[in-house]
Amino acid sequence: MDQRLTVRQSLVVGVTLFSMFFGAGNLILPPLIGLQAGAEAVPATLGFLVAGIGLPVLGIVAVALAGTARELAGRVHPAFARGFVAAVYLAIGPCLAIPRTSSTAFEMLQPLLPADMPVDAARLAFSVAFFAAAYLLAMHPGRLTRLLGRLTGPALILLIVAVTAAALAAPLPDPAPAAKAYRAVPAVQGFLDGYQTMDLLASLTFGIVIATNIREMGVTEPRPLMRAISRAGVVAGALMALIYCGLSYVGAGMAVEVPGATNGATVLTASATAHFGAAGTVVVAAIFLLACLNVCIGLISCCGTYFSEELPKVSYRVCALVFAVFSCAVSNFGLDAILAFSVPLLGALYPVAIVLVVMGMLHGPCDRVPLVWPCTVGVVAVVSVADALRDALAPAAWLPIDALPLAGLGLAWVAPAVLAALAGALL
Repeated sequence: MDQRLTVRQSLVVGVTLFSMFFGAGNLILPPLIGLQAGAEAVPATLGFLVAGIGLPVLGIVAVALAGTARELAGRVHPAFARGFVAAVYLAIGPCLAIPRTSSTAFEMLQPLLPADMPVDAARLAFSVAFFAAAYLLAMHPGRLTRLLGRLTGPALILLIVAVTAAALAAPLPDPAPAAKAYRAVPAVQGFLDGYQTMDLLASLTFGIVIATNIREMGVTEPRPLMRAISRAGVVAGALMALIYCGLSYVGAGMAVEVPGATNGATVLTASATAHFGAAGTVVVAAIFLLACLNVCIGLISCCGTYFSEELPKVSYRVCALVFAVFSCAVSNFGLDAILAFSVPLLGALYPVAIVLVVMGMLHGPCDRVPLVWPCTVGVVAVVSVADALRDALAPAAWLPIDALPLAGLGLAWVAPAVLAALAGALL
């Protein structure tokens, strides 16, 4: 039997994957890059597209080729695979990404609240309602295509199109000078900005739920399943590329209105208000609420599925409930505290994930010299963790890795990765 998804089914699965990827960070970062990069917005946006779309799509394909994220990381060592995959799930789940969805959505809704309402009480009430809704909607992970692919995903896309189309219709003012971070090598800075989306880490985990949905559509054989997952990644990547470019254009056009903005949400709100009046704030708040809720549902579903399989005595419902309750508590610390914690954590995990995905795409030659896997990934893990710990505990301290090529660009792990791969092949 020829197991293939129809074009319509492939589009629905692709939109589902897009909805699971596209959260608050994906909305905030592109307009901020467009604003701050100014005259260098094009190369900066291209760098962001590589990290924010290219790597996640390759991650989906690499996991599809390997079977699961555990099997991909298992080429290094079974113990490493267990620890790394658990760390990724915890990072994109209850420790960082899930709480960030509620905190970011609340930050956008806060301007619409009555002036005399206590902020802490409002945040608590909102987070409880938000996570209760996300938990209930995540109770049927095999039906996510019906919700995200056919309802909330298209609604989110339409709202974003409304905001970006209004900006595209207006004449673009002369580009402002690039901020300091984007003057030297804007493409590299845009690439590093892409870490904050966390989509590469998410791509290593979303394959479980996407594969479940595709199997329910009748595709169960490994090879057709891999092709269907890969097509979904391409559809999601194409949608994100169009939206990222549009949002970056929005940011580039707001240099006069909000020249000192440090948050992409401020840029989007100012743009929507300029084109839609007071209703603009409501439109942007609706966009953020939908995006954050979509991602929260997907993350609770993925994390619950993974840990319920790792802990057979604990059901999916219990795992999902624990993650929802824990994330609700963490979200009440506020968005600033969560974001401050995210930078060193992502700095430790992202380089390792990049190397795993690249080697996963080149699994044929890498598997012929199996020592390449532990040598390369092990060296990159040491460099990235050391750099992350320094950034978290003593940002001004000097480390020997600062003398490595590309260290000044935040890519100190690249040269050690290449040398370790060569050493592993020789050994």
